[in-house]
Amino acid sequence: MTGRILRIELRRSAALGTALLILVTGAALLLSSTQFFAGRWMQLAVMARSLLMVLLPLALAGGAWMGRRDARHRVDELFASTVRPRWQRVIPTAGALAVSVVTAYLLVFLMAAGWVVPTSNYFPSATILVVAVGVPALIAAGWLGMAAGRAVPRVITAPVLAVVGFILVGLVPELASSPAMSTDLTQLRPEPAAVLLVPAITGLDDFQTIATRVSLLQTLWLVSLAVTGLLLLSAVRRRAIAFAVLPAVLGVAVALPLLPVGGARGAAVVDPVAIELVCDNDGPQVCVTRAHAGVLPDVVGPARQALGIMAAKLPNAPVRAVETQQVTYWARLDRDTAPPRHSADALVFDTPTIDRLGRADLSGDYFLPTLLEAVWQQECGEQSVQGDVYRARMVAAAWLTGRPPAPQHGWAPEEMALLTSAYQALVSLPEAEQRRRMAAVREGVVACQDDELVAILPKSRP
Repeated sequence: MTGRILRIELRRSAALGTALLILVTGAALLLSSTQFFAGRWMQLAVMARSLLMVLLPLALAGGAWMGRRDARHRVDELFASTVRPRWQRVIPTAGALAVSVVTAYLLVFLMAAGWVVPTSNYFPSATILVVAVGVPALIAAGWLGMAAGRAVPRVITAPVLAVVGFILVGLVPELASSPAMSTDLTQLRPEPAAVLLVPAITGLDDFQTIATRVSLLQTLWLVSLAVTGLLLLSAVRRRAIAFAVLPAVLGVAVALPLLPVGGARGAAVVDPVAIELVCDNDGPQVCVTRAHAGVLPDVVGPARQALGIMAAKLPNAPVRAVETQQVTYWARLDRDTAPPRHSADALVFDTPTIDRLGRADLSGDYFLPTLLEAVWQQECGEQSVQGDVYRARMVAAAWLTGRPPAPQHGWAPEEMALLTSAYQALVSLPEAEQRRRMAAVREGVVACQDDELVAILPKSRP
C-alpha cells in the first residue's frame, strides 16, 4: 500500500514540479560554466556542491508548498480524526519529495559528466563522497520545508523560505569569511568551523580534494538534520516537537568540534594522485599533472618550442618542461608552508587556460610568451612580486626572442618606454656578456633571489 501511495505522490504531487525546477536550474547553471570543471571530476563534484546554494532554497520552498497541502484542501481535521498515526501518512509524501529532489540532483551531475569523460583519465574516488553529501542536504531541506509548510500553511511561506534559505546557505558563510582578512590585508584568519555545517563548498584548486573525515562529518550532521525535519513533520504534540529537535542538536554537537577551521581551505587536502606527472617523451620531456592530462597534447608543441628558444641563447637552459604541482596560493590555508620544488633543469609553467571542452585554450598566442617568462621565476613559495620583478621578467623574455617587449594593453607609454630602454641596453652589450649576465639571472631566480633579475632594468626611472 505504501509503495502504491508513493508512486501516486511521485506522479501527482508537487514533488515532480520541485524536481523539474531543481533539474532545470541546476543544469542551466552548471552547463553554462563547463570551463570550470571540464576534464576534471573533482572540480565537477565541487561545482555540484556549490550549486546547493541555489538548490537547497528551491528544495525548502518545494517542501513548504507540499507541506501546506492538507490545510489548503481543508482536510486537516478529517485526517486528525482517523486512528492511523500521522507518521504513516506523511512517510509516502516525504519519500516522494526525497526521491524527486535527489534524482534531479544526480541527473544534473550525470549530464555535466559528459564534459568530463572525453578528456579525463583520472577519477578520484573521493568524487563520489563529495557529491553524495548533497543527497542528505537536499532531503533535509525538503523535509524541513514540509514541516514549515505544515506549521505555517500560507502561500507566502514557500517564497519566504526560499529567500531565508539562500541567505543561510549563500550569504551567511560569506559574511563569516569576510572578517578573515586582517587589518593590514596580509594575513588571513581562518573561518570558524561552523562554516562547514553549510554543505555548499567553493574555491578548491584542481589538485585538492575534500578530506574524507570532513565529508563524513558533514553527512552525519545533514542526516541528523533530515531526521529532525521528518520528526517535525510527523509530530502532533508539543513533547514530540521538542523531541524532534534532539537529532539535529546531537548531530551538531558531534560534528562541530571535529570539523576543521578555515572553511573550504581548511577542509581541503592535496590529492597525491592528481599531482602525479604524465609525460610526453617523444622529444624534450614535457609533463603535466594527471589532473590536467587532457591538455598534454596541446601544450607539447609550445613547450618544446620554448625549450628550443632557451637552448639557443641561455647557458644551462632547462631541458624539460613541467607543469607546477603546487596548489595555488588562494586555496592554501597555510601560505607559509614550503612547497616542493623541481630541479633547476626544469622549466616550471602554470596550467594553461582550460576551455569548455577540457582542452587547453591557447587562443591569442599567450602561452609561448608565458613559458618564456616562466624560465625567469621558480617555485619559491609565497613571494611578493614587485612591479620591477614583473617588468624585468618581460625584458628577459624579450631577450630570448630577440625582439623588444610587445606592447601591453592598458600600460602607459612611459612603462613601455622603460621596458624598451632596458631591452636595448641589454642587447647592446657584447653577446658573451649578455649570455653571462642572463645565466647569472637564471641562477639567481633558481635560488629564489631576484636581485640579478631586477638589475637588468635601468637604475634611473622616468
